Amino acid sequence: MTEEVALQIKELILHVQDTLYVIGGKWRLPIIIAIKHGNHRFKDIKDFVPKITNRVLSAELKTLEANKLITRKVHDSSPILVEYRITEYALSVKEVANAMGNWGLNHRKKLREKGC
Repeated sequence: MTEEVALQIKELILHVQDTLYVIGGKWRLPIIIAIKHGNHRFKDIKDFVPKITNRVLSAELKTLEANKLITRKVHDSSPILVEYRITEYALSVKEVANAMGNWGLNHRKKLREKGC
């Protein structure tokens, strides 16, 4: 392997690590998907994403907001209403999410074929 190829591979690994940091883990893509499909309030997101706890959802929403994938809007009403929306930037994740979903589906089928 040439030095140039090794550098390109290292850069690719860095970019993959960046992607996994932002959208990786068990919860972030499901939260983005939930918000994209109309679940804008905390309780609605929690009800839509199976088995997520309040603490985890709260932390993940903060991370997604910090990474510019969602916005948080507090409405001046009584009681206070907080809504989350995906950003235009978050729409760029669609291809990655679809590819991951397709891979996961095929992986599950492969495991079932082998009797795992």
